Amino acid sequence: MDSYKIHLSEAEMPQEWYNVIPDLPSPMPPYLHPATGQIITPADLAAIFPPALIEQEVSPERWIPIPDEVLRIYQLWRPSPLHRARNLEAALKTPARIYYKNESVSPAGSHKPNTAIPQAYYNKAAGIKRLATETGAGQWGCALSLACNFFAMECTVYMVKVSYHQKPYRRSLMHIWGASVYPSPTDRTQAGRNILAADPETSGSLGMAISEAVEDAATHEDTNYALGSVLNHVMLHQTIVGLETKKQLALAGESPDVLIGCVGGGSNFAGFCFPFVPDKLKGADLRFVAVEPTACPTLTKGAYTYDFGDTAGLTPLILMYTLGHSFVPSGIHAGGLRYHGDAPLLCQLVHEKVIEARAYPQNPVFEAARLFAVTEGIIPAPETAHAIRAAVDEALVCKETGQAKCIVFNLSGHGHFDLAAYDAFLEGELKDIELNPDENIKKALANLPKIKP
Repeated sequence: MDSYKIHLSEAEMPQEWYNVIPDLPSPMPPYLHPATGQIITPADLAAIFPPALIEQEVSPERWIPIPDEVLRIYQLWRPSPLHRARNLEAALKTPARIYYKNESVSPAGSHKPNTAIPQAYYNKAAGIKRLATETGAGQWGCALSLACNFFAMECTVYMVKVSYHQKPYRRSLMHIWGASVYPSPTDRTQAGRNILAADPETSGSLGMAISEAVEDAATHEDTNYALGSVLNHVMLHQTIVGLETKKQLALAGESPDVLIGCVGGGSNFAGFCFPFVPDKLKGADLRFVAVEPTACPTLTKGAYTYDFGDTAGLTPLILMYTLGHSFVPSGIHAGGLRYHGDAPLLCQLVHEKVIEARAYPQNPVFEAARLFAVTEGIIPAPETAHAIRAAVDEALVCKETGQAKCIVFNLSGHGHFDLAAYDAFLEGELKDIELNPDENIKKALANLPKIKP
């Protein structure tokens, strides 16, 4: 009988995270202080992050041990299975072999707990009582709420307003795990009040929600900030996904030709692909495809320059692809992909042509998601559906050329709380939104800080 899943035992779960920084083709550009423009120091970050995470952010070590208590909680769902998408292959009539890493099996339904658990662990060890964060589609908010619940910590979540109303059941999960959730922008912070004064009807953005969460953490001594993507330590924690995938592909006797992931801030993509980067740099014939929405085309239409990670300019300046920190994305259903920037490590590798990027509008993405749901039985999150679209397109190219490539993508989360989006798609009510780079993006980029990379 053909195998559909490749499993690892709990004993085979990686015991260390992989740090890509030592293997980068060139040194990582430094973060800059938002007020002075000078290179940021660990002391500058101490107001909102614990010492262990600050150390991981700049660590030159290739391997970082995973604490035993984190491993113990990981065992609730890790190692996650690697699936062979045989039904999808048959439907496409492609000679390609398609695999997907199933991160939807976590308690929160996505890859996000892979970093939420260690972030809560390190903050608890530092004596922090509450974590403040932002969330777009709600997957990160759910994961951090779960993690804070495990470590008996309070959790405050600023949820992008449009997603707060689009995805009420993600709010329900956060509430079950004890978090307080607010539609951002709010009147709880000065950043939120300033944004509302300028535009009372704003739909919100991740940049706005980040500003509120950072301000909340910086103004309360017992509170730190937790970020679900973008920063180096987040990418580090997520590499357990790619490390498991490497082991599972080896068990299947496979060598990947194409690795694919969706990109909002970069965490699931980086965690999935970074462990394979040294192979490509050593000459492996391997492609990495980062997929984003045309409504928020950071990698494909953004500028590679220093910018703030948030709207109010409270975060460090980082060198990344950006649409401008004042950019407010349209309210597409893939709320987790509505971010003006991306992880600096990911952006550096895109800039250096190690990783390629592409963008899709909503309707083709949901077409691929529906095909995946009816063949493989899993309803994917709208974010994940972008990766599925790219995997389907790669498989269709193989159908035309006759090449039997090995295509692997990260199924970063399920879409059980996104059914309203599927209803809109099935009823023909989804709109495809594509920005005009000569108007929308140019306007947003006009507000960039005046710093040259």
